[in-house]
Amino acid sequence: MQFRQQALSKLQSPEELDLPVRFARPQGRLVLLVTVMVMAAACFWAVEGSVSSTIDAPAVLTHAQGSYVLQSPVAGQVTAVFAKEGQSLAADAPLLKVRTAQGDRTVRVIAAGRLTGLGATIGSVVATGANVASVERAGGPDDPLVAMVYVPGDSGAQVPVGARVDLGVQSVPADRYGVLRGRVAAVGRTAQSGQQIAAFLGDARLAEQVSQQGRPVAVLVRLDRAPTASGYRWSSADGPPFAVDSMTPATATVHLADRRPLDWLLP
Repeated sequence: MQFRQQALSKLQSPEELDLPVRFARPQGRLVLLVTVMVMAAACFWAVEGSVSSTIDAPAVLTHAQGSYVLQSPVAGQVTAVFAKEGQSLAADAPLLKVRTAQGDRTVRVIAAGRLTGLGATIGSVVATGANVASVERAGGPDDPLVAMVYVPGDSGAQVPVGARVDLGVQSVPADRYGVLRGRVAAVGRTAQSGQQIAAFLGDARLAEQVSQQGRPVAVLVRLDRAPTASGYRWSSADGPPFAVDSMTPATATVHLADRRPLDWLLP
């Protein structure tokens, strides 16, 4: 009977308009305020913020003219070597003397440059057409270096001319001297084979290293010049206290153009 009386009383006055209504506890208001602030910050970042993307790829410091492999025009035994690796040679400079059945013959370089590899020594026997040296074309000792960056073939179209590039040079400790700075000067139109890369670098081993992930696209990077010991700009104040050599492997980080988050979401 007691419960019946309570039910009847409830039906007689269903609306208790005179009682205060509590919409949210203080803790709930705090959660609501934080949620609104986070959503506002996310909306502001989506409109005004930007997203930076990068591409990491192998690279080689070299000269823009590339290299060539010198082949012996004769067969015989090497009796003299007139140059050593790292030496700069003028065009048509003598490199080897080879004793043949017709007498001694001199093997000469084709174009001026720096001798980066020598595959013949005194006493060795060479065949006609054998690779005996690799020579990097250079206009002179002051000819500036460039970096050839080999990005994956499906990423080449994303790299814009003028993009900023950071280069971790293999012979320079990055934790002490930082990275080398540069800008993209040109982007290849087609992917290159290992044979094409080897023909430019004059080094089949390096060509194999930079093309391990398939046929890459070659990206030419001009290094920023600066009054440092190396002649180039680094992320540290002075960079290394020594010059960097050509044909040095490096790891490049290409900074693509910044995009707003909405650009990634909108078609």
